[in-house]
Amino acid sequence: MSKNTKELDLIIIGGGPAGLTAAMYAGRAKLNTLLLENKLLGGQVRNSYSIENYPGFKSIKGGELADIFQSQAESLGATIDEFDLIENIDLSDDKKIIETETCIYKPKAVIIATGATPKKLPIPEEKEFEGKGIHYCAVCDGAMYEGKKIAVVGGGNSALEEAIFLTRFAEKIYIIRRYDYFKGEQSLIDEVFRHPKIEVLLNEDLIGVKGTTFLESVTIKNTKTGKTCDLNVEAVFGYIGTEPKTDEVKKYLNLNEQGYIITDEDMQTNIKGVYAAGDVREKKYRQITTAVADGTIALLNAEKYILQKNN
Repeated sequence: MSKNTKELDLIIIGGGPAGLTAAMYAGRAKLNTLLLENKLLGGQVRNSYSIENYPGFKSIKGGELADIFQSQAESLGATIDEFDLIENIDLSDDKKIIETETCIYKPKAVIIATGATPKKLPIPEEKEFEGKGIHYCAVCDGAMYEGKKIAVVGGGNSALEEAIFLTRFAEKIYIIRRYDYFKGEQSLIDEVFRHPKIEVLLNEDLIGVKGTTFLESVTIKNTKTGKTCDLNVEAVFGYIGTEPKTDEVKKYLNLNEQGYIITDEDMQTNIKGVYAAGDVREKKYRQITTAVADGTIALLNAEKYILQKNN
């Protein structure tokens, strides 16, 4: 069966804060817009238990904030298509084609807001134990380890926040940090060091895990002395950074060494009419607020581009 072909003003790929913000502005601008998301809307925000640094909310659960983003975008006229997987993308200055499982779209402009995904732990047993003791989302999987011992690997805000969250379930939390400092906010660092359930292991590097069917222990190595030891834990949660979701567009767009999309201050990529916003693009800070700003800027510039194409 042949697919329908649809021409429209704008395709937004990705339904995190950047993509949903762009969709809000697109709806207000009365642009013929479609937002494509192959998973749940909200991006990494949905996996955050509590958010306390987004303006307008003293504290809000990540899932609730994601739902508000979605509801606001839809109320402003945005059309959202979840779980219609993209099968092919063709981008150039002259044409843009996005083919999904059900349709072929030919938009005048495209905003890439696909975000980033957690980096996998660089240990030999990662694939063997992923989902069987190795996890990357405390909100998703933390409740499985009620009364257990858990290790958290990382040194930024995510690692600190999720370690605090996991104390709701775990008997004890070890934070494994390869350096002698953290990169997170001082208030989080202070809370971690004060918490009776958390033990901080500085200058320690995760080098392996052990177990039969499920994870039973982790092996760490001191980065100063080289000494190794095992910790008896039933889970390890990794928060060692993120990797951009650029596989579908990397042959068209200029990327930096880490794979993030290079843009100018207008969110413009190397292809006319193609913009990138949020965690997927090269930038110094990756926060919900910066993603929202990116989505706003990308849409306003895409709108000008579309209007020029229409005239």
